[in-house]
Amino acid sequence: MKDYLLKAVACEEHVRIYICSSTHLVEEARQRFDLWPTASAALGRTLSVGSMMGSMLKSEKEQLTIRINGGGPIGTVLVDAYSDGHVRGFVSNPHVHYQYNDTGKLAVGIAVGKEGTLEVIKDMGMKENWSGAVALQSGEIGDDFAYYFTVSEQTPSAVSVGVLVDTDNHIISAGGMIVQMMPDATEEDIAFCEKVLSQLAPMSTLIKEKDSLETILKEAFPDVKILSSQDICFKCHCSKATMKRVLTTLSKEERKAMIEEDHGCDITCNFCNEHYHFSEEELRELEKFIDTFSKQ
Repeated sequence: MKDYLLKAVACEEHVRIYICSSTHLVEEARQRFDLWPTASAALGRTLSVGSMMGSMLKSEKEQLTIRINGGGPIGTVLVDAYSDGHVRGFVSNPHVHYQYNDTGKLAVGIAVGKEGTLEVIKDMGMKENWSGAVALQSGEIGDDFAYYFTVSEQTPSAVSVGVLVDTDNHIISAGGMIVQMMPDATEEDIAFCEKVLSQLAPMSTLIKEKDSLETILKEAFPDVKILSSQDICFKCHCSKATMKRVLTTLSKEERKAMIEEDHGCDITCNFCNEHYHFSEEELRELEKFIDTFSKQ
């Protein structure tokens, strides 16, 4: 199944649904950062939710950042999402792997921890960014986002996310679903959705076994109405030009040391692990430009 998401409504349009297949973008993140299985699951779940939340943005100029830190060994999980379906993200420590002894499932909650917060920062092109934060409930990501939507955005929601990792660490399947109650949702609608979700197979299983997101939705919600479809992918907006701007923020002494002592420098983007090399000649040209510009 390709990577894409659907927006839909069900229960006579009293329920709003977002669903995504994100296998390939999570696999790209795994390869870029050499993620171990539990780290893949933690970042993959967050990337999946991020892609769906990105589709909730009102305009293409808006973006959002998700920051999760529960005090666990994985450190911070950070994801940027955009309205065009692009997401990017990383974890502080990609080399973590834990499993629950009783089920054998990846122990994302242990890796992430729950002594911390889930924070969402939205850049809506205004003077100040909007932000909302909630205490982590389990560190398992899905439960935490359900709590975030219900408390911070006042939208009762259920969130199901999953990442299935093979024995050689590559991603077999990944995806997510957000089910939200609209203001006019009835007790019957809520009860119906609770029943559907309680009987639903894990998202990673559904993505692996079903031929499309449309099939998953139609089997779960008989009256579902699909509103739109959008491709999603892991994409970073970094470039050598943006990294050059980073160099201009360093002190003159630091840049001089790169030229005279290191004879060049390498910069790595945190969000995608892309490496950029600047030769000694390029750094000298940059220094000339800065000197000229500062004298104007």
